[in-house]
This record gives sequence, C-alpha cells and structure tokens, in this order.
Amino acid sequence: PFVRFVDEVTRLKRFFVAEGLYQFPNFKLWMMVEVPSNVFLIDKFIDAGIDGISIGSNDLTQLILGIDRDNPKLAPQFDERNEAVLMAIEKVIRVSCEKGITSSICGQAPSVYPELTENLVKWGITSVSVSPDMIDETRRIIADVEAKLNQS
Repeated sequence: PFVRFVDEVTRLKRFFVAEGLYQFPNFKLWMMVEVPSNVFLIDKFIDAGIDGISIGSNDLTQLILGIDRDNPKLAPQFDERNEAVLMAIEKVIRVSCEKGITSSICGQAPSVYPELTENLVKWGITSVSVSPDMIDETRRIIADVEAKLNQS
C-alpha cells in the first residue's frame, strides 16, 4: 500500500518499536516515494523517522501526470522525463541529501532512459536500480559523472 500521510509513518514506527524491531541495530525504516504527497512533504516524512527512501518512478509518474500507463489510449503520454516528474524526483533526492538519508530509485526510468542517470547522480542519488541488461552501461555513466563532479 502507498504511504500517503506522515502520521502513517509515525504509527508504523510506534508499531515497529512495540514489536521490538528497533532492538536490531541494522533495522532501517525505508519508504517508497510513489505519490505526490510524498514529494510535497518529504522533509516531514524524513523527520518522522524514515532512514531511507526509494523513488518508485512508475507509480510516481502515473500519479503526478494522472495517466494510467496500462490504458492504450493514455500510455503514449506516460514519460518519466516529463518536467513535473523530474522536478519531483530532484526535490526528493536533494532533500534526502540535505537530511543525510539514503535515496534510491527503482522502476523503468533509469533503464529506459539512461541519460536520466546523469541527472540522478548530479542531484545526489545514492543508488540506482536498473534492469540486468543495463548494469554495465549504468556503471559507466555513473563513473563518468562522478569523475566530472570530482574534477569541478
């Protein structure tokens, strides 16, 4: 299920504490960023105790654009490179960096649009999930961008 409201995180965290999960030093509470409210309130979600986020680019794109990607009439308009979607992804990554938590992205975007990976790295993403056939190219892109960033 989607995490839509900050109080859902607060309640989940209380539940996990009551169940003893925080007694394990490696336990981390991560959240999928998949709905617009996650983007608008990302700082509050993090302040509520999120240790890391993973941006679900497929659902986030669908819900920002109001497009059902499975509808043949609307699917051609589904594009993770849409300006509004990119602004949302950038905001989430930048706030995550500022707050010192891990950020990652999953979904089709980095595999289908490898040029997006360059922006993700520039914005400060911690990890990128891609399809197996894109691993080598993605590693190369990340290494190139990081080398350029280290030179400047």
